[in-house]
Formats: sequence, C-alpha cells, structure tokens
Amino acid sequence: MSDTPKPVGRRERKKAATRQALADAALNLFLEHGYDQVSVKDVAEAADVSTTTLFKHFPSKEALVFDEDADHQAALVAAVHERPAGRSLPAALLDHVLRTRVPTATDPGFARYKQLVLSTPALREYGHRMWMRHEAALAEAIADETGAPEDDPACAALAHYALDSVALAHGRDDPRTALEAAFALLEHGWHGATAPRGQGKED
Repeated sequence: MSDTPKPVGRRERKKAATRQALADAALNLFLEHGYDQVSVKDVAEAADVSTTTLFKHFPSKEALVFDEDADHQAALVAAVHERPAGRSLPAALLDHVLRTRVPTATDPGFARYKQLVLSTPALREYGHRMWMRHEAALAEAIADETGAPEDDPACAALAHYALDSVALAHGRDDPRTALEAAFALLEHGWHGATAPRGQGKED
C-alpha cells in the first residue's frame, strides 16, 4: 500500500480555512481590545460567519485562543521518542517546554499571545486544563520509551510534573530559570537539585 496521503477534499479545505479565519480574527480582536471586551458575535462578524458556524468549529470562546491542542500532544510525544541519543527524558522535555512555552525576544508575536493568556484568568485556567490533558499520552510515551508498564507511577509522575512545571513559571521575571530549577528536581531528585546549597541538615 502507498504511504502517500490522500488529497484533502474541497469541503475539508473550506472547513479548515473557516476555522483558521475564526482563530485569526479572535486573536487579533483579543489582542487589540482585550479578551473580556470582545464577544463571540464580534469574532463571528469579523470572520464573516454566523455564531452558529463559529460554535461548530469551537466549543467555547476560550477555545478560539487554543487552536493547536492536538499538535501540542503530538509534539510532546515526539519530544520523548525522537530525543537525541544520550539525552535524558527530563532534559528532552525541558528542551521542548523552553522552546514552545517560553516567549523570546525574537518572537514578539508569541510574547503578546502569552501575555494575553497569562493576564486573562479565564484563558489562563482554560489553557492549563488543556495543557494537562496531554498527561496520559505523555505518561504512556514515557512508559513505552523506558519499557515500563503502561500504568507505571514513576512515568505518570514525570509526565504530570513536567507539564505542571509550566504553571510554576507563570508570572516570574525569569521563567526559564524557574523551569530549569523544576526540571533539575525531576532529573536529580530533591537531594541532587539542592545539594550545592542544602548540605548540612540532611547529611
């Protein structure tokens, strides 16, 4: 059988284009006016569709801001399975989180997007719930990669804390340093992560 993907039909292309137009219109309006000042009707009108059509593509107003959920899960799993030889799982996940979740000076558009999410409680909470939905898939990938049972608690813990570490960096002046500290704990354990400054009481 050929591995060549089947061409996307006209109907699917039209649906994808409408979905992208809605997501783009929503983000532009939210960035310009603020999330709470823009209604679902405003977004639909900007994309030249009805609100009924909007809700066929997005289940809620918050979902308009998070249009790549499936892509995030695939990328997390790939970060586990396709990491460089010799790269540990925590280190590979840190690389992925830093690359995809921390804004940089070279990408001002992403920085504005992150600021919108972090400054809007409804978006921040929704985004965190969506991000943590990948926990089971990530734990399964970690277990598969290490040869552990599918329900291995250590694999589940690594997946949970690797994902939840992103929330730890929210609002910090230096989110990169906060994430590196969290992943050092995952990599080395409490004693290893704190040894340079914590020697004494536990030794």
